[in-house]
Amino acid sequence: MQVRIYRLSKTAMQSGRALTDNWVVEHEPLEGRRVEPLMGWTSSGDTRQQLRLFFKSQAEAEAYARRNGLMYSVEQPHERTVRPKAYGDNFRPDKLLTWTH
Repeated sequence: MQVRIYRLSKTAMQSGRALTDNWVVEHEPLEGRRVEPLMGWTSSGDTRQQLRLFFKSQAEAEAYARRNGLMYSVEQPHERTVRPKAYGDNFRPDKLLTWTH
């Protein structure tokens, strides 16, 4: 059984970085989704897709996978780069474009 270990990213609906330090263990789907003929809903017989386990560190998540005999793949998070900005840079004389309202 294959699981995926990754760190949560910031959602588009929040400006803060809450819950982005948690690592998640998710099961890979065993079967594809299908359209239910009566109502047209998308369904699957694989209930493990609904399970998400949260851990404080990558090592804890990997230990859980090893302890339960699961094959796992780790996706390393993309680190964001913060470029320092200053308001005064808008008015620098060597700026290529002039600052206007």
